[in-house]
Amino acid sequence: MNGAPDELAIRARGLTKRFGQLVAVDHVDLSVPRANVYGFLGPNGSGKTTTIRMLCGLLTPSDGDVEVLGLRVPEQAEELRRRIGYMTQKFSLFEDLTVRENLEFLAAVQDIPRAAAGKRIDELVEQYHFADRQKQLAGTMSGGQKQRLALAGAVIQKPELLFLDEPTSAVDPESRRDFWEKLFDLADAGTTILVSTHYMDEAERCHRIAILDRGALVADGTPDELTHALAGRTLEVMAKQPRRAQQVLMGVPGVLSVAQIGNALRVLNDANGDAADRVRKALADAGLDAEVAASHPNLEDVFVSSTRGRDHEAPEKAA
Repeated sequence: MNGAPDELAIRARGLTKRFGQLVAVDHVDLSVPRANVYGFLGPNGSGKTTTIRMLCGLLTPSDGDVEVLGLRVPEQAEELRRRIGYMTQKFSLFEDLTVRENLEFLAAVQDIPRAAAGKRIDELVEQYHFADRQKQLAGTMSGGQKQRLALAGAVIQKPELLFLDEPTSAVDPESRRDFWEKLFDLADAGTTILVSTHYMDEAERCHRIAILDRGALVADGTPDELTHALAGRTLEVMAKQPRRAQQVLMGVPGVLSVAQIGNALRVLNDANGDAADRVRKALADAGLDAEVAASHPNLEDVFVSSTRGRDHEAPEKAA
């Protein structure tokens, strides 16, 4: 993705992090537009958290050039920290303090003057629906309530850029939906948000997404761009014996994945070409009666193609 420097909240080129012989992040290029919700996807251990920590200035890169909000990282990391917010997957506030006490503590840590802090906390209490819970201990709240409190704490200093590391992994669907409404309110107000997630429905909400695999950036674009690139590579198979059909199809050359969705099979191929014909022939040769039709790709297909597809290509590269 291209963009003028003043249009970007994050610009990273060749971002790399090594831990001894392990390359956790491998020459990643990122361009994150301002006032966008930018999704970060990847399997466990793909380097998402390590990348976020380098962009925050919490971890020093082994190599690469990084600018965040126009500041060079890690050289200007201290200045950057006053302009960003960071919310981790695990609830990190004080469970033995009340809602308001937690926010007061965070305001003090951010050196917000007392009068301004009181006004800001009143705003957050109203916006995040804590008016009747200000004196409730954080440790007694539900997962969704804790999540909202953590987000309120992360934005108490009105950050220009907000980092969220799998923030919705432990909450119910309704709380996740409400949380995302808050994120878009922030983006509409000008805050740039980088959020890592493993939920495909959340990734679909993002303005742009990037996928990391084994430390490398393997996909970057809008959800529509990424799914459109897989046009012709996804098939739906209706078979009377879906489990048997799935076993057969996993052995067909060029098939990356076969997932059962209800009574149907969703087949992802490494190229569009004659995939449908090959699938039909394999099923017929196995004596299985089935209907094969094209289907629209989704972000789960993009994720599988970007990660598992690299494994599929590996033998050719080795040869």
